[in-house]
Amino acid sequence: MPTKHFMALATAGIAAAVLLSGCGKEAPKVLTYQADIKPILDQHCVECHKEGGSGTEKSGLLMDTYAATMRGTRFGPVVIPGQSINSTLYRLVSNKADPSLRMPHDKAPLPDETINKIKDWIDQGAKEEE
Repeated sequence: MPTKHFMALATAGIAAAVLLSGCGKEAPKVLTYQADIKPILDQHCVECHKEGGSGTEKSGLLMDTYAATMRGTRFGPVVIPGQSINSTLYRLVSNKADPSLRMPHDKAPLPDETINKIKDWIDQGAKEEE
């Protein structure tokens, strides 16, 4: 039969383990349009989604600035801050829409790491800068 002293030590040890289990975990990096998303859009999207670009002509979506990206298309916004699953941008780059609409169009799909960065940025509130 364990002693009271042993039980107190065991309880304290369990409590310490629970408290320390969160230590060492890094808080998720806060993503911003300027630092993290603009380089992705510049590399993969702006070619078609700039003034006079084919993507802009078809949808009205400019992606060369934060304001333009957040304005969206003539059909509505493509980014809903805090809601990646409801954001057209995320749905199109992550193959969660009709395959004929996948973006970037006529190019290789974005790497999963890039897609996840876009998702996380949207879910974090789609901030422009810190």
